[in-house]
Amino acid sequence: MAEAHQAVAFQFTITHEGIDLHLSYQALNQIYLSGLRSWKKRISRIKNRIIKGVYPASPSSWLFVVIAILATMYMQSDPSMGIITKIREHLPLSLSLSAQGQTVLSVLLFSTLLWLSLILALRFCLKLLLSYHQWMFELHGRISTKTKVWATLVRLLSSRKPLLYSYQTSLPHLPVPSIKDTLERYLESVKPLLDVAGFQRMTRLAAEFEKSLGNRLQKYLKLKALWATNYVSDWWEEYVYLRSRSPIMVNSNYYGMDFLYVTPTATQAARAGNTITALFLYRRKVNREELNPSRIPGTVIPLCAAQCERMFNTTRTPGEETDVLQHWQDSEFVAVYHRGRYFRLWVYRAGRLLSPREIQYQIQRILDDPSPPSPGEDKLGALTAGNRMPWAQVRKQFFSSGVNKRSLDCIEKAAFFVTLDDQEEGMMGENPSVNLDRYAKSLLHGKCYDRWFDKSLSVVVYKNGKNGLNAEHSWADAPIVAHLWEFTLATDAFHLGYTADGNCRGEIEHSLPPPQRLSWDIPLQTHVSESLAVAQALADDVDCHVFPFREFGKGCIKKMKMSPDSFVQLALQLAYYRDRGTFCLTYEASMTRLFREGRTETVRSSSNESCAFVLALEAGEVTYFILHLFCLYVVSKYLGVESPFLKEVLSEPWRLSTSQTPVQQMELFDLVNHPEFISLGGGFGPVADDGYGVSYIIMGEEMINFHVSCKHSCTETDSHKFGSQISQAMMDLMTLLNPDFKEATKANPDKQS
Repeated sequence: MAEAHQAVAFQFTITHEGIDLHLSYQALNQIYLSGLRSWKKRISRIKNRIIKGVYPASPSSWLFVVIAILATMYMQSDPSMGIITKIREHLPLSLSLSAQGQTVLSVLLFSTLLWLSLILALRFCLKLLLSYHQWMFELHGRISTKTKVWATLVRLLSSRKPLLYSYQTSLPHLPVPSIKDTLERYLESVKPLLDVAGFQRMTRLAAEFEKSLGNRLQKYLKLKALWATNYVSDWWEEYVYLRSRSPIMVNSNYYGMDFLYVTPTATQAARAGNTITALFLYRRKVNREELNPSRIPGTVIPLCAAQCERMFNTTRTPGEETDVLQHWQDSEFVAVYHRGRYFRLWVYRAGRLLSPREIQYQIQRILDDPSPPSPGEDKLGALTAGNRMPWAQVRKQFFSSGVNKRSLDCIEKAAFFVTLDDQEEGMMGENPSVNLDRYAKSLLHGKCYDRWFDKSLSVVVYKNGKNGLNAEHSWADAPIVAHLWEFTLATDAFHLGYTADGNCRGEIEHSLPPPQRLSWDIPLQTHVSESLAVAQALADDVDCHVFPFREFGKGCIKKMKMSPDSFVQLALQLAYYRDRGTFCLTYEASMTRLFREGRTETVRSSSNESCAFVLALEAGEVTYFILHLFCLYVVSKYLGVESPFLKEVLSEPWRLSTSQTPVQQMELFDLVNHPEFISLGGGFGPVADDGYGVSYIIMGEEMINFHVSCKHSCTETDSHKFGSQISQAMMDLMTLLNPDFKEATKANPDKQS
């Protein structure tokens, strides 16, 4: 218990002569330095609030306004048109100031009011400019004068370097579309999926809904839009994620992978040291708002950064009816799992972030710890992998007090969760394809008890130095986590680096107290076993296939004057038709972060045009599914009314659910000089029991990595077969667009290996 003694600042004993006080100056110094860090963070937060509160102006602009007003007053001119005189007349009599002092005070008050008014005006102008979205529809190379003027004005108002959250109050609110427009778009999207009779029936239901219940629900939705920052996001978070009672493992959580070809070090503790350090460096940037706001690639258009707020120190806690996201302001430790034991690892000491070498040293202590798990401890994490209601009941009954509560608090309040996995993963061995599939399944669900799926982020570091990430979905969408993971991988490999023998750099303070083993009193093995059985059945049913498509990439697609994403989506439509002989409702994730607190929208990429193209190809405009319908459905539930139309619309299964993982920070990776540092991206489980989940990441100019998932229990789906269909569809589309491509491929067979 050395760490306990070091944490005590003073001790005293009572003797017959009085109280004998013993001060620990080392402990007092630790407390002082830790408190100093806390105050620095508070001051930094106050400073950032002021800076982003006056954006797009600057705090120093207040002084400029004051000096300008004083100068004009000195020149016997009143720029306030008498307002300064009025202010001086109404100053309290208790202010015994000279006439000159009263004038200066009046000028300061007027200047401040004028400055605040200018800030509000600038912010309003920026909000109006960011509400303009016609730039999306401009033809490549043919930008209109209106859009050029608009872009120039946005640049002028955004000329100051913004903090991470500087644009938040200037982002427009998500507008509520008209009922008529939404229904027309919906009917257009389902037309290729229904026969004539089915489409006529759906058209009739939509018309009845519009005339009766739809307009009533719309009024409530517009009222909410006037009051709320975003009329969708809070309901989306609650009803799509937090109210779900089924396991979040596989069904909701998603994963991110390491580099495809390289592993910076084969030493597990060292990789963990650098990875943990990089994540805390990113957290520091988020806390200080030093990250540049994300923008639409190639533009000055900012994206909402609200999702970054709950990235760290966040846990989804189970409830019987709905889960709750809990976020803590700060945490100086991580929770670590290794061979059935849980540890708390402090990464700050006296306000200082430990060096990567010190964190490696602490991780190695955990790896070398021979102590066995306490009874029931090893599979405790299965509670987070099973159904939510049993976990809520168990948590309330067994974790509300005592040693269990203290240990659970350590996990839930940790910055993030770390698993030191005793397996080896990655593209390796004689059968790298099979090993990649196993790697994906490991990150998606592991052993069902060696991850803490409730944590916002769970980092996995394998025995051979490979790493990965599992993310809980309710707090944020994949692009937010992808941005974090890009930074982590780049910082680990290129900035922190390793010594020649594969260890982390930095010095070690050997007096560091060892990681704290968490204690448990767990008389609930039956509950754990039940949750594990549910989770294991779900994990065993998942069929994953990960493959890099190397035949061509976005460079070749762009030469055909086609969007790479549109090309891949069309290939997926062709692959699915060949696989199942029919078309299906297709989900492609798209973001609404152009709007404040925006999250995800749905693109129905199976359209009349795509279906006609596939049929024509086999024989010899993307439509948005507006979340408007989802919100109307929520309103109908609050009002206690039923809509056959909404019930049918929202019960349709997404048999093909797709998502592109965007590469947002290519400047971090030098793929020209280091082409081996290619990220594999990440993936997710299938949305429908009889469907596919497909994630893809477009890497550089010559590669696209695909992640395909489905379920073994459906005899009509097979991830490997569908992966082959995707590859063939990609090749066939390119051959159609560029007949010379087939000949070039034959001349270079190594490209396909």
